[in-house]
Amino acid sequence: MTPGLVDVGVDETRALVVAACLFNGFSDVSRLAIVRHLALGEHRVVDLTEHLGLAQSTVSKHLACLRDCGLVQSRPQGRASVFSLTHPEATLEMLSAAERLLSLTGDAVALCPNFGEAARQPEDTTP
Repeated sequence: MTPGLVDVGVDETRALVVAACLFNGFSDVSRLAIVRHLALGEHRVVDLTEHLGLAQSTVSKHLACLRDCGLVQSRPQGRASVFSLTHPEATLEMLSAAERLLSLTGDAVALCPNFGEAARQPEDTTP
């Protein structure tokens, strides 16, 4: 049993461990940056290294963590792999909720350009 969870049942402890794994995916600046890029569309590791200025090994390590957390998936494209968010809408909703919570704590941030209110609401095209 995990320390501090003495009064929690085995099923609930397992659920908390799974949730902690998910949140671990968002707990690193580089992983958040990768998620932000993948929110814009599929990327290869080489694309992410160029966009983020990180080493290929670092990006690959973070992508492996995000895959283990169930946040990203990959598909082969020639000799490379193309990565994408596993559940893009749910991930955007999660990051949007994080933006709202951070705003309430006084630390307003924009986690991704397309997470803002303007991107969530259709543009008025009335003449």
